Amino acid sequence: MSSLLEEKRVPKESLRFKSPIEKFDFITTADLVSDKRLIGQERAAKSVSFGLSLDKKGYNIFVVGNPGSGRMTYAMRQIEARAKKLPAPDDWLYVHNFDNPSSPMEINMPAGEGKRFARSITEVIEELKSTLSKAFEDSQYEDAKAQLVKEFQEQVNELMERLRNIAQQNGFIIKRTPQGFVNIPLVKIEQEGKVVYREMQQEEFEALSDEERKRLQEISEKISQHTLDTLRRIRDLEKGLKDRIRELERNISRNAINPILNEVREKYAKSEKLSKWLDSMEEDVIKNFNIFVAAARDESIEVDFGKYMVNVFVSNDPDEGAPVVRKSNPTYYNLMGKVEYESRQGHLYTDFRKIVAGAIHRANGGYLVLEAEELLRQYLSYDALKRALKDDQLTIENLGEQLGFIPVSSLRPEPIPLNIKVVIVGTRLIYYLLSLYDKEFSELFKIKADFDVDMPRNEATEYDMAIFVAEYTQQENLLPFDREAVGEVIEFASRLADHQRRMTTQMNKITEVLIEATAWAKEEDKEVVEATHVRKAVSEMRYRVSLIEDRMFKAFEDGILRVEADGERVGQINGLTVIGMRDHTFGHPVRITSNVYMGQEGVVNIEREVKLTGPIHNKGLMILSSYLGKKYAQDMPLTLSARIAFEQTYEEIEGDSASSTELYCLLSSLSNYPLKQGIAVTGSVDQFGNIQPIGGVNEKIEGFFRYCKLRGLTGKQGVVIPKQNLIHLMLDHEVIEAVENGEFNIWAIETVDQGLEILTGVPAGVPDESGEYPKDSVHGKVKEKLRSLMEEAAKLRRKLRKKEKDENDEENDEKNNDEKE
Repeated sequence: MSSLLEEKRVPKESLRFKSPIEKFDFITTADLVSDKRLIGQERAAKSVSFGLSLDKKGYNIFVVGNPGSGRMTYAMRQIEARAKKLPAPDDWLYVHNFDNPSSPMEINMPAGEGKRFARSITEVIEELKSTLSKAFEDSQYEDAKAQLVKEFQEQVNELMERLRNIAQQNGFIIKRTPQGFVNIPLVKIEQEGKVVYREMQQEEFEALSDEERKRLQEISEKISQHTLDTLRRIRDLEKGLKDRIRELERNISRNAINPILNEVREKYAKSEKLSKWLDSMEEDVIKNFNIFVAAARDESIEVDFGKYMVNVFVSNDPDEGAPVVRKSNPTYYNLMGKVEYESRQGHLYTDFRKIVAGAIHRANGGYLVLEAEELLRQYLSYDALKRALKDDQLTIENLGEQLGFIPVSSLRPEPIPLNIKVVIVGTRLIYYLLSLYDKEFSELFKIKADFDVDMPRNEATEYDMAIFVAEYTQQENLLPFDREAVGEVIEFASRLADHQRRMTTQMNKITEVLIEATAWAKEEDKEVVEATHVRKAVSEMRYRVSLIEDRMFKAFEDGILRVEADGERVGQINGLTVIGMRDHTFGHPVRITSNVYMGQEGVVNIEREVKLTGPIHNKGLMILSSYLGKKYAQDMPLTLSARIAFEQTYEEIEGDSASSTELYCLLSSLSNYPLKQGIAVTGSVDQFGNIQPIGGVNEKIEGFFRYCKLRGLTGKQGVVIPKQNLIHLMLDHEVIEAVENGEFNIWAIETVDQGLEILTGVPAGVPDESGEYPKDSVHGKVKEKLRSLMEEAAKLRRKLRKKEKDENDEENDEKNNDEKE
């Protein structure tokens, strides 16, 4: 037995994989030069690099990884490095659409020219005011206008004279009244020997005969027709005058503004669209020259020249390369842009100058980086992003148009062509959910960059970790770390990975240790961080989040939680559980007990009966029952009832890591061999009695060690673990020191039989050729107990059958007697 204990005892060298600091070629991290590499993520690095190199539709990138793995930092670093090598995209402007004011016009210009063009247009407006004012103050304009008016008056006078002559020839005179022109007949009289004409009075007209009145009326109507014709000709002359004056003004305006606008055309109008807009602007300025003249002559007049201005929608620096935009709050408007409104006297007003760019517009021609969780919280943002990527264009629509019940008239800016690479950073869960439920997702995000949760631990990656420590300490102005401190950091990374040959990629956890270790070193006035400071940082970090663990330990210390750490008990064993919270995971022992008695129910877990176990734990219990059948029921049926309970547990139990522990407890009850209470057990079991690995082995060992330390270490206490878990051991230094001093033990086993011998001190037993186990072995005692239970059950069944038969015979006799009577 003692030989098995020694054989399976784990040496201290296997309890924690030490860093080979003697191979480091530096004294402190100050001696190292950072190369800003991503360590341990070759797959993700290649995926990101490949995705960024492809300029094809649908080859956007979804970066998958856990928070703190460096996924965002690396993605941004790679994107920014690549963006600097690319040309800056065009600037985008929105201007007034003179043909369709409700649809502002988009115009693109080379990077950096948008703002200069906008300033030039603003200067042009000011210059047009003074230029047009001076042009219309010139006497040449007044003289030309006066000549046109003079010619018009002469033509009008000639027409009116001709009309008066026609009236006189027909014996009428034309008079202008407030009601219009009136034809009045003339009466010829002699006055002082001369023939003169006077207007006929109403009485005289009425005194005329009917035939005379009719004749005069016919003449009057002919004259009225001539009057209408003359007035029509005058109106035509007046319209012609206005047209000629307008043409005069247009020519003067055009001659005045052409030199100014031609200068702008020569400097900026390299695209047909911009050239056409300048032409439209010129025609509108000519049409509305009077507002420029009025504004120049009276500065107090409020005149809105906004429609001639330029909205620099997106501006890029030609020397900065392609844009890289990271949006941490991608609401619909933040992402897709919007049309803002201004309240004026209780009314909402907007124009093209109120069109505001979103993150996707600013990233157009470059890269847009989003966090998946934040994006999906804004479901309209995700749909709008997909729509833009599918259509290759950006359309600005306010949410009121999509969500409102009543259509509201608003601006509809022209869409802008989209050329962008979108990079979304998220977790695996989000990636797979989108892949499963969104059929368009895989078409739009064809590149998956998968950041692993850990990385191999070898000489190369250990040195890379040292480089990372050097880079971060230099970047954040922390103290340098000596070799031993770097080694401690590497071991901490392995502990986070729960593996001796792997290290975590959660670099945020590593950086927290670097910062806090530096703080502890400074508290001691040290200039270099040492291994003790790293251990102190790790210990204090754990202390801050271990309140629940300490409360449970206090309950054990006060005797409220009953866990025995010495002595021997039949049907009682210490199992090990892990409690995981978001910021802390710890292990603690739990007392498992069993009772066996005659019956047919088989093995029953009390927690399962009250629905306090999960499916995996239930599976482990069924495997345990299968093991019993294979081991002991090949030549006889199992006839027993057994109850197994996790004492003082009131929450759901999940996992199969206690299945071997439950088996040992049951076999102890059957064999009546006591189990050592100073030894805790973890490990799952298969149907053939092989011990299988479990999770949380470090936490479980450290949890039981803490309980044993409180009761006093005896040198006989320890933990039995699966041999496969040896590679996962990265135990605390205190546990290793206790093992080294012979105060605590860890045994690694492969089979149930090995565990039985360690726990009972009795050989498990090997069957002979007939299949029988030695009587004093554990299996022998178990089989003897099971046979005894079977035989007693058989006797009881026979007794019950005989009793039933006797009762039936007695009942039949009574019935027969009744029939005879």
